[in-house]
Amino acid sequence: MDEKRKKIGIMGGTFDPIHVGHLILGEKAYEQLHLDKVWFMPSGNPPHKQNRDGCASDEQRVEMVKKAISGNPHFELSLIEMNEEGYTYTYRTLETLKEQNPDTDYYFIIGADSLYNFATWKEPARICAACTIVAASRNHIPVHSLDQQMTYLSQQYQGCFIRLDTMNIDVSSRHLRQWLKEGRSLRYYVPDDVISYIRENHIYTTGGIQ
Repeated sequence: MDEKRKKIGIMGGTFDPIHVGHLILGEKAYEQLHLDKVWFMPSGNPPHKQNRDGCASDEQRVEMVKKAISGNPHFELSLIEMNEEGYTYTYRTLETLKEQNPDTDYYFIIGADSLYNFATWKEPARICAACTIVAASRNHIPVHSLDQQMTYLSQQYQGCFIRLDTMNIDVSSRHLRQWLKEGRSLRYYVPDDVISYIRENHIYTTGGIQ
């Protein structure tokens, strides 16, 4: 009898900073898809986010992720993209993982907004060949529209797309960085340990935060 295949979810992103929306998506994917683990994978040098003035360093982003996921036994940190030379591309990361772990199926978790930009990603067909795409809903996007987009992309790239049935937490790292510049609180949007780390290291702002 063949051994049971492993099922790993991947939450990629800059995590600048990581917030409860990321954590909830990871937990719901773990639950809905019966995953073995969810890897939080900070991107090292994403080609679509080159202007990073006023953002955290790579080391700080990694440390924030470590603090955010430390209490969850099925969340793990993956640094595979932090050690890449040049730009980091999703298709390349996934193909490397598939080659290294042929007994594992990967589920790449993205937000609905990314689903509508998927065709602009580098080598979308190769991404689809290497993983299942799991798309989270957003309040401003009707479910039928999301399903239509997943059907279109599946036909276009011969991929497998799954909609994640979860409550949407409509928050972005960009908005949180702006709040910090304005002296607003991140409480309940970002784990307490991460807020403390941001404060102690004066990340994003020199002003105090709550």
